[in-house]
Formats: sequence, C-alpha cells, structure tokens
Amino acid sequence: MVSFSAVAKRYRGGEEALKEVTFSVEPGELVFITGRSGAGKSTLLKLIPAIERPSSGAVIVNGQNVGALKGSAIPYLRRNLGLVFQDQKLLYDRSVFENVMLPLAFSTHSTNEASRRARAALDKVGLLARERSNPIQLSGGEQQRLAIARAVVNRPSILIADEPTANLDAESARRIVDIFVEFNQVGVTVLIATHDQGLVTQYGKRLLHLEGGRVQ
Repeated sequence: MVSFSAVAKRYRGGEEALKEVTFSVEPGELVFITGRSGAGKSTLLKLIPAIERPSSGAVIVNGQNVGALKGSAIPYLRRNLGLVFQDQKLLYDRSVFENVMLPLAFSTHSTNEASRRARAALDKVGLLARERSNPIQLSGGEQQRLAIARAVVNRPSILIADEPTANLDAESARRIVDIFVEFNQVGVTVLIATHDQGLVTQYGKRLLHLEGGRVQ
C-alpha cells in the first residue's frame, strides 16, 4: 500500500529532512509517526501524495512510484488519498457543507449523489447539524473535524493526518483520534503524525519514530 525504500529528501542549501528512510505500511494498518519538531514527520507525509518529491530512493503508493509520476498523473493518485494537514485551507466564504463538497466538484457523481456523500461525511464526524454554518463559527476541534470530513468524502483507501490534534484540548484530541480509529476499523489505512506520546500510548497502534530524519 505504502512503501519507502532508502528515501532521502534534501532541500536547497543542503538541509536533509529525511535520510535513508525505509518502511512499509500494509493495507488496513493504523500507524503513528512520532518525533520532535523538525524530525521530518511532515516531510515524510508530504511525499506520499507527491506534495514533495524524494531526492533519492523510492516512494511506492498503491503500486505507483510517486517520484516518477508526471504532474498530470498526481490528481489521479490523490483521489485515493485523504489529506488532513496542519494548514486546513478551509474556505471561510463558503458554508461547512460547501467546503466538504469541494473535492467532489470534478467527480462523475450527480449533484444528488455528491450531496448525499457530503452529508454522510459530515454526519460521520458529528457536524451534520452545522452544515449551513460558516467554518469561522466552529471551534478548533470542529474545524479539524470539518477538515476530516472533506478528506474522507471521496472514500479514500489511505488517510493521512499531520498533527491533527495540535492546539486542541485533551477531550477534542481524543475525539479526533477516535474518528481516525473508526475509519481504520472499516479498512481505511491511516497514518498520523503526532508529537503527543500520550495518544500513541492510549491507542496502542504501530509506531514509527523519526529522529534526525531517520526511522529509529
């Protein structure tokens, strides 16, 4: 499903964010990626949807070598991925419902089917009653749940989240992780980057620890 083989990522100026990273994630796994700030967690996750490209090594996602993909092929790769990053990029000039509808704008679904999927995603994260609200009216935890609804509306096989509980209180953080666990329980592969060791301990799933750009 996801495989890294001797992957390195170097930025201009010589900074090495990742060094010889090798691991694989099987379909249906839930994996926590931990490490202090600057360890390379965000870079690692961004390589999966080709937001970043590896400097060397191979990143294989659903049988495709991501580093070798042409730009025109990347949207097709991302159709099977749900992405929840720290910069949620919610649109504050549109409603909660309209935000979730955005990924379906270029799909082949009819308007009725797209609306049904959007409302099902909102219901899954407990926001159906807020569909007419503006995102700015939501709490931090609700905004994160909205980002998750938008990420899963296309029913991806892989769900990727970068620090989804950052800046949330303990109860909101637990609820967010519970949502990811529920998706995993129905077969979605989930990768979550977090610095919250308490969450990792509580949920007891597989752990990849990054230190200095290397998997420990």
